[in-house]
Order: sequence, then structure tokens, then C-alpha cells
Amino acid sequence: MAPAIAISPAQTKPQHRSELPALAELEVLHKRNEELEKELKRSLEREENMKQELQRTWERLRVAEEAEERLCSQLGEFEAEAVDQARSYRARLMSLMEQLSAAQKLLQQATINSVSSSQ
Repeated sequence: MAPAIAISPAQTKPQHRSELPALAELEVLHKRNEELEKELKRSLEREENMKQELQRTWERLRVAEEAEERLCSQLGEFEAEAVDQARSYRARLMSLMEQLSAAQKLLQQATINSVSSSQ
């Protein structure tokens, strides 16, 4: 079995003055690393929030597109119905015009007949 090496707290402290700046620099790097890790965590959280927002927006877009398709379909049906009604209205109008014309001719003939009978 290998002999255990015990390190006393006095041995973990810097032995020379040249080691002090290195430890201070190491501590600064450690703090900077912690700051970067926190920023990374916040960045990942923002990214996840943005993904969720994008998903919600995508879903709203899908619903809007489906609604647009339904509206276009309904509009097409209404346009077809309007054309049918316009054709029907025009046919009825033409029929009434023909009836009116025939009635005017009968009235003129009746007027001519009554004038010639009274003479």
C-alpha cells in the first residue's frame, strides 16, 4: 500500500510572492467563468422562451390560414349564389318586360278598336 501524503493548510498557501498574482488571476478567471455560466443559463432560458413563442406563433398562423381557406370557400359559394340570383332576377325582369309589352299592345288595340267602333 502506498504511503499517504498529508498536506497541511500551511502547505496549500503560496510559498512565494510570485504565486500570489497567479492565484488572484485564477480567482478572477473562476469568477468570470461563473458569470459566463450564468449568462449561458439565461441565454438558454431566453432561447427556450423564444422557441415556445415561435411555436405559439406558428400555431396561430396555422389557424389563421385554415380560417382564410374556409372564408375563401364560403366567399366562392356566396359568389356562385349571387350569380344564380342575378340570373334568376334578370330572367324574371325579362318576363315582366315581355308581359308589360304584350299588355301595352293589347291596350293599344283595344283603344284603336273602341275609337273605330265609336265612329
